[in-house]
Amino acid sequence: MARFAQPRTRCLRCALPVPAGVHTCGACLRTPPMLDACHAAVDYGYPWAGVIADFKFHGDPGWAAALAGLLRATPGAESALDAADRVLPVPLARARLRERGFNQAALLAQRLAAHKTDKHLLLRLRDTQAQSSLPRRERLRNLQGAFAVEPLRAADLAGQRIVLIDDVLTTGATLDAAAQALRAAGAAHITALVLARTPAR
Repeated sequence: MARFAQPRTRCLRCALPVPAGVHTCGACLRTPPMLDACHAAVDYGYPWAGVIADFKFHGDPGWAAALAGLLRATPGAESALDAADRVLPVPLARARLRERGFNQAALLAQRLAAHKTDKHLLLRLRDTQAQSSLPRRERLRNLQGAFAVEPLRAADLAGQRIVLIDDVLTTGATLDAAAQALRAAGAAHITALVLARTPAR
């Protein structure tokens, strides 16, 4: 962490690296995301890409504690968690959950704020093609209508501050689709915490 996780100046809305003194990148000024804020622990590259691959794809949930510690140390993360009414992991598609055996975002959320984590409020309505295999335009289309709030509990979100947890942010399509469902249910403020940010949208 000391060598490869030094804090960087990032866009407050999408977590892309920006020059010192810049708060919001040009892309977010032109097309504001559904998120109010986004914090990323590291850039997606060496050694974190390999660590996250071990965590997600090689059945090694033992990484959760260390990676949650990395995420908690991210500037802005602790205050976002303290202010949150609920912490929601981005749900996995059923097929990927069966294949993997666990939801990496849910493991991180439990480690970060177990007493605020709710794994059943944000729902994934349908399985979608893996985002990593798609270009940006298709990623956005792939996730339209993919998320919803549990209908019997939607009223619970009215006026609440939400923290969304995910592992990697690339185009922002997944977080945007999840945030759209939360906004429709009345969430007042949505912050995303992600382990890694890819260098470009």
